[in-house]
Amino acid sequence: MVKTIQNQSQIHCQSEYGTLQKVVLCEPQYMEIKEVINDVQKKYINDNIDRSLAISQHQIFEQTLRNEGVEVIKLRPSKDHPEQVFTRDIGFTLGNRLFISEMANPIRKGEEEVLAHWMNEHDISFKKLSTHPIEGGDVIVDGKRVFIGISHRTCMKAIQALQNELPDFEILPIPFKPNYLHLDCVFNILSKKDALIYPDALDPKIVDRLSSMYHLIEVSESEQFSMGTNVLSIGHNRVFSLPINRDVNHQLRQHGYQVLEVDFSEIIKSGGSFRCCSMPIVRH
Repeated sequence: MVKTIQNQSQIHCQSEYGTLQKVVLCEPQYMEIKEVINDVQKKYINDNIDRSLAISQHQIFEQTLRNEGVEVIKLRPSKDHPEQVFTRDIGFTLGNRLFISEMANPIRKGEEEVLAHWMNEHDISFKKLSTHPIEGGDVIVDGKRVFIGISHRTCMKAIQALQNELPDFEILPIPFKPNYLHLDCVFNILSKKDALIYPDALDPKIVDRLSSMYHLIEVSESEQFSMGTNVLSIGHNRVFSLPINRDVNHQLRQHGYQVLEVDFSEIIKSGGSFRCCSMPIVRH
């Protein structure tokens, strides 16, 4: 399904580090680990989620985004969608086109319909991908080059279909070890020159190839588990990161980044951090 409008300027995203102007969030009002769908949730299934704390942390994240000049769009939470806080996965913007994902896991199906409803209400065009599973956490853009993780959530057929939709883009499939959820949990671009990486999750040949494109800042095993790779860049070298990821934050500052530390310790219990919890629709 394609919905068309006249005003294509409402959406634009050409990189992971352009100035973030408009982003989609969803408050974790019904957040809960109902069934384990990643290794991080496996660790925290018995503790589960303190919703009031998760909401408080998310509100601080939202307010910090606003303080930094970002317009925040909030989707309506639904009790049927306990993973809805992770808006990154339900869609992604490449150039002037917004794609709505096909969710792989049954517990997450339906989240994308909430986004589609909001898009329709605001006359924003989109393309619904509905044949093969693909999720936004596996999609990382840098200019006309798009890295897409091959995972349990995104399949090669979906990547090929997206390439057909975007003939002017170079799409690079990136396989990684299956015990990691999405590509942005092990690789994330910070700028034209820098990227974060957890190299143990990738084939050494792929790491070598990525190192020819970017200066790779390595994330340790412990900080990968606490979502050290899953930062959110908002432009002008500003990066959201968790305070507990001290080594990542130290390296970021050494490379000239302003680190916006926000406690997200309750939300990461479900396996995602700042990038996972944000879906940019306008960057410049």
